[in-house]
Amino acid sequence: MNENITPYGSETATKKEQVASMFNNISGTYDFLNHFMSLGIDIIWRKKAIRELKSIKPRIMLDVATGTGDFAFEAIKILQPEKIIGVDISEGMLDVARKKIQNRNMQDIFSVQLGDSEGLQFGNDHFDAITVAFGVRNYENLEKGLSDMFRVLKPGGKIVILEFSKPRQFPIKQGYNFYFKHITPLLGKLFSKDNSAYTYLPESVAAFPDGEVFTALMDKVGFKQTKDRRLTFGVCAIYTGIK
Repeated sequence: MNENITPYGSETATKKEQVASMFNNISGTYDFLNHFMSLGIDIIWRKKAIRELKSIKPRIMLDVATGTGDFAFEAIKILQPEKIIGVDISEGMLDVARKKIQNRNMQDIFSVQLGDSEGLQFGNDHFDAITVAFGVRNYENLEKGLSDMFRVLKPGGKIVILEFSKPRQFPIKQGYNFYFKHITPLLGKLFSKDNSAYTYLPESVAAFPDGEVFTALMDKVGFKQTKDRRLTFGVCAIYTGIK
């Protein structure tokens, strides 16, 4: 499905290992490039995604593929949970998140740890809500990752997944494809030490089974009331599901 697209095309390292290395390499410039390349729209996307959880008022939350923690910080601001745990496979990204947590004095609410989305180190039925921003397309085994998130979510709990999607309408589709295939890698090379990372980004988005294919996979692992909400002409999507 999406397993064959890897950052470095290595024959010896798994996709998971390559993704971890890639994010370690780009952790220092990740936040800047995210906001710069999306013209700051990624901040609006995060707010909209987190608001999907307002009605359930989650107390204990898990942010998978937490990266530098931006999605979790947004959740703290909007939802005011008691506790949020962030997991990520990149120590480099977590280092950036830890610095932010310390600077904002949020150690009591937000903690991060090294962790694999496909083998979460938590008991069954543990979290009121789970969030993932721009992480699921990097999973080595997407179905396994969704299944494990379903397992650790409490019955009645909600998952919110924010991910890039592919616009389908002319001329947005054509403009988007040009920007993603040509401009994104160029900006990535200019500002990041890792040339492959921002070539991998459009490739991984193109290979990702978005829309109905993704909600069907969510349904398959057990999520109910799955929805796909498109943002900014279909450039991004919010997927939600209930356990």
